[in-house]
Amino acid sequence: MNVMKNIKIEKVTLNIGTGKSQEQLERGLKLLASIAKNKVVKTITQKRIAAWGLRPGLPIGCKVTLRRNDASDVLKKMIEARDFLLGANNFDDFGTVSFGIKEYIDIQGLKYNPDIGTMGLQVCVTLQRPGFRVKCRKIAKKKIPKCHRISQSEAVDFMCKNYNVKMRKEE
Repeated sequence: MNVMKNIKIEKVTLNIGTGKSQEQLERGLKLLASIAKNKVVKTITQKRIAAWGLRPGLPIGCKVTLRRNDASDVLKKMIEARDFLLGANNFDDFGTVSFGIKEYIDIQGLKYNPDIGTMGLQVCVTLQRPGFRVKCRKIAKKKIPKCHRISQSEAVDFMCKNYNVKMRKEE
């Protein structure tokens, strides 16, 4: 098999959207710090949406991005919290897998913390192949050809083979 076709994890992003509530934001920061043991950043609004009471510069959530070994270890725990079940709607056409966890106490190794309460989070896994750097570099930036992109079926196969994911039957 061609080594340039091997798929690997580029990054795992854990995200909690809290809205305008600063109390929930602080709880979310504590939760992500306890899961990832990494620096957590606040997400800031860019636009004004008057109907939702949002203005630019308002913190509305938090996220942490994990790469390399940290990403793989945390991803195993997150998939186990979902009982190794994902649906076809969790995979997009470009090598990204996204799913939610309703309550953090489902994650192995985490106990209920009264300071945090009950809270859920979103997990986004970005997959890549060797050579994907050409779309991100500053000099001589190029597009990834269709034959080298990761399809939905390839992403499903990767997750099933490496993380024992079972596909949920869609009704």
